[in-house]
Formats: sequence, C-alpha cells, structure tokens
Amino acid sequence: MEHDHVRATDPAVAEALVGEAERQRNTLSMIASENHASRAVVDAQGSALTNKYAEGYPGERYYAGCAYADAVEELAVERARELWGADHVNVQPHSGTQANMAVYLAVLDPGDRILSLELEHGGHLSHGHPANFAGQLYEVDHYRVDPETGYLDYEGLAERADAFDPDAIVSGFSAYPRQVDWERIDAVADAVDAYHVADIAHITGLVAAGVHPSPVGVADFVTGSTHKTIRAGRGGIVMCGEEHADAVDDAVFPGVQGGPLMHNVAGKAVGFGEALDPEFEEYAEQVVANARALGDRLADHGLSLVSGGTDTHLVLVDLRDSHPDLSGGDAEDALAATGIVLNGNTVPGETRSPFDPSGIRAGTAALTTRGFDEAATREVADLIARVLDAPEDGTVRDDVSDRVDELCAAHPLYE
Repeated sequence: MEHDHVRATDPAVAEALVGEAERQRNTLSMIASENHASRAVVDAQGSALTNKYAEGYPGERYYAGCAYADAVEELAVERARELWGADHVNVQPHSGTQANMAVYLAVLDPGDRILSLELEHGGHLSHGHPANFAGQLYEVDHYRVDPETGYLDYEGLAERADAFDPDAIVSGFSAYPRQVDWERIDAVADAVDAYHVADIAHITGLVAAGVHPSPVGVADFVTGSTHKTIRAGRGGIVMCGEEHADAVDDAVFPGVQGGPLMHNVAGKAVGFGEALDPEFEEYAEQVVANARALGDRLADHGLSLVSGGTDTHLVLVDLRDSHPDLSGGDAEDALAATGIVLNGNTVPGETRSPFDPSGIRAGTAALTTRGFDEAATREVADLIARVLDAPEDGTVRDDVSDRVDELCAAHPLYE
C-alpha cells in the first residue's frame, strides 16, 4: 500500500495513510467490529467506481453509463444470495446502521414500538438508543440478559413483548458472546404480531460459514455489516423475503440514501467471492476457536467473562470482580500503549459511565486473518492479563510491547 499518487499530490494525507498502514501492521487489532480486508477488497474500494453515480438499481438507474456498476452490483447480490441463502438482497446500505434504518422505514411509522436488547446488555445504538435516530423516531423498550448467567433472558423477552406490544422485535447484538436462538425470538414476534429484524452485523461471516445458526428464512428481515467477520467491502446489507423486497429497496433508495457507494459495493462483491471459497469456512471456525482460547486463558488468569465464555468471535470481560479499581477505559489505554488494541465496553448491570465502563471487549477476527491459532491467541491473553495486573508498570509495558512486536513480525500483514 504505497499510495504513490497521493504522496505525489498530497504528502500530508499520504503520511497519514502510510502511518495507518504501519499502525495496523505493528499492532494487534482486537476490536471485535474490525478485520483486515484483503488487498483485492482494498483495491476494489479504491477503484474508479468511486467516480460513478448509480442512483437506482441494476437496469433501472437514473444516470447513463452504469453498465459496469450494474455488473458489479449484480455480482455482489448474486454472491450474497449464495452465501446466506436469502431470497432478496440489497447491498447498497452504507453501513449496518443504514441497513437497520431502511428496514424500519420500510415497515414502521414514526411512533411505532421497537423491542430490542438493551445497550449495556449487548445491544446496539441503532436498535433504539435515545441518542440515535431509532430512539428519537420510535417508542423503544428493551429486553435483557439474565443477570446470573449472562445469557439472553428469552422468558423475560416474551414477558416484555406481551406487556409492551411492539411492532418490531430486534435481535442481534454488538457485545453478546453467545449464539442466538432466532427461532425462539421469532416465535415471540409471531405471538405479538411483530416483525422480527435480526441484526447480524458482527456475525455475518460466522453465519455465512455455518459456524453460527442463521436467521435467514426465520426472521422477516436480516441486516448486517459487510466488513466485520465477513471481511468484505465496508458497508451494510439487508436480506428479506420477496414479499418485502420492493419496500426494502424503496426504503434504501430513495428512502434513506442517495447514490450507492459503488466502490464499496465492488469491495463487497470481491469479499463475498472470497467468502465462497471453502477456505473461508476454515477461517470462521478458527475465529471461534481462537475466541474460546482467548476467553479460557483470560478466565485462567482470574478474569470474569460475561456468560462464562463465548460461542462467537468476541469475549466480554467484566473487570469489577478481578480489578475493581480499573475501568474499561483505563484498561483500553494501558493495552493500547503496548500495541494491543481493543475497547472498553459496558457490561450487564453497568455501574460506571458508558464513556468509562466496567468491561473490555475483545475479538479474534483480525488476529485470525493474520494467521493466529489457539496457541498464539492464548499468549495474547497472557499479555493482556499481565498489563491489566500492572497497568502503570513501565517495565511490564515495555516487555509486552516487545513481545507484541515479535508476534506482529511472525504474523505479517499486507507484506
């Protein structure tokens, strides 16, 4: 990633781009919503399609000159349908949040009711947080995880649905480490005559590879991101049955967006093509195996894991038992100083501010892309625990930083 043209015309931006590439090479990305796209995906996203307006859909554009844009979008849709088994796919949303917005617009009116997982229990802003458009346009209530087990409280969800009478129930998460029983949630939605919107933003790749159950064909709508565990071009996706196809397409364009970002759609097409390779299933299996290894080793060090472990790509650590004086924000900063990049995160029963919460969230998708196996991931867990036990110790930070450098060199990125 030399950025020769940028370097020649805008050295300041080129310096930042080169610096970011070096940062990624020389740190361990463990933010659960991040991954390392292939060079092919990055090339597609930096292609001449960035110049093309293609409002509308293939064969029905509002501008001339869309033959190649049509070809790329048709490939993305065709590959997505094959990956997830969906009847209808819209690949134009700019993000997972835009995908959720489109679904809400397609079937809800302002003031309608949404029932979703509470943010501090693992939900997402776009599921109805008051700071987000969803919480401002719709009446929102929440279900939670069981405070004792950390697993979704399905009985509590059903009771809340009966009392609240929602128009839509949103399933899915941003920080929940266990598999979701889509059928059980769908039965609750059916019982209260609500739409079921399954947001698989974090687990699109795990679902595509068959290492997590799929909500496609179960929920009315499935939304997701395309740059996390699926490792494709940055953006979002909506999947649904044919009965909702027109409403979804109209909601995406012209409902919530103008022209699609066709260079990102090209990146989606390339990444979906890569995910159709049988090797991607091995990758997804390794992501989960690494997450379990990470969680088990952190637990060996006395750290408390929400739900006691993980079935997915992420672990959620509640620091209050093992490190009551260490906030998630301070833990994030201490680890970042050593080259281990993850994020502070709220946990069920949060007692701190969401801006400086009680937990940390760590994912293994990007490490696995670099070739980490369970043994290497367990060593990363050892390094994390060492920093958390002595976050202000300069000697510890230096030692861990040196070992992070060695691990990065042993698992090169974008060579």
